[in-house]
Amino acid sequence: MAKWTAEDMMPLLRSLRPVQWVKNLIVFAGLIFSRHFDRSDDVLRSLGVFGVFCALASAIYLFNDIRDRESDRAHPYKKTRPIAAGELSVGVAATASLILFAVGLTAACLLGLSVFITVAIYVLLNIAYSMGLKRVALVDVMIVALGFVLRAVGGAEVIDVEISPWLVVCTLLLALFLGFGKRRWELVALGEDAPSHRAALAGYTTHLLDQLIAVTTASTVVAYALYTLAPETQAKFGTDQLIWTLPFVLFGVFRYLWLIHGAQEGGNPTSALLRDWPIVVTAVLWLVTVIIIIA
Repeated sequence: MAKWTAEDMMPLLRSLRPVQWVKNLIVFAGLIFSRHFDRSDDVLRSLGVFGVFCALASAIYLFNDIRDRESDRAHPYKKTRPIAAGELSVGVAATASLILFAVGLTAACLLGLSVFITVAIYVLLNIAYSMGLKRVALVDVMIVALGFVLRAVGGAEVIDVEISPWLVVCTLLLALFLGFGKRRWELVALGEDAPSHRAALAGYTTHLLDQLIAVTTASTVVAYALYTLAPETQAKFGTDQLIWTLPFVLFGVFRYLWLIHGAQEGGNPTSALLRDWPIVVTAVLWLVTVIIIIA
């Protein structure tokens, strides 16, 4: 067991990537669209599974940073990560990772067997990603997208509501859109050295990624539009007004496309989605509109 010091705390906190925990907010989709947001028990259980995914995501980040510390030192952006920069020892990082894995999996078990199984699949998928699948073009983005789907599924299972096929489809397509956008930014930003920094980039071209982004953009928007118009959706919520949330989705998608192609950003979707005020405002307005319509 590595000995921890006060000097380890800040580098360790940075390595946990708390900003990335925003990705886990997808677990609340089931709570919102099941209209259980006024049930305190379900809110607490949703918060619990959110915490589980935060702990496990951070454990996986540490695991990945330990494995990639040598290659990260040669990366123009990743070289500042605490483990690669020598600010955090491998021993401390490994100990923290094991503790977070244990806490996350134990808490998932307490939340129910179905939640534990979903979370376990999420962990195994991410470990396989870190161990080598991240080097395979297309497979790398598919695994990241499936991670978002598993978060959404876990959020529905923890409050024992039906998992809507629309939730799975829309989450998968949106995650693929963001993932391919990130790969395109990396390919352009890193130039000829891109494959040496991320092996999967050797299997991509900007033309291919533009095609993939176009497909997922259209598919995401169409899938969401069909969801709002579906008879079962209108019957479930007793309204046909969800279609009025589509403009927010369209603007959000178009704005992110502009960040990728116009502003040459998009290398970190989480950062872009948190710091770009038009997207932040659009997301808030979408959420408020959804709640008003279905409440």
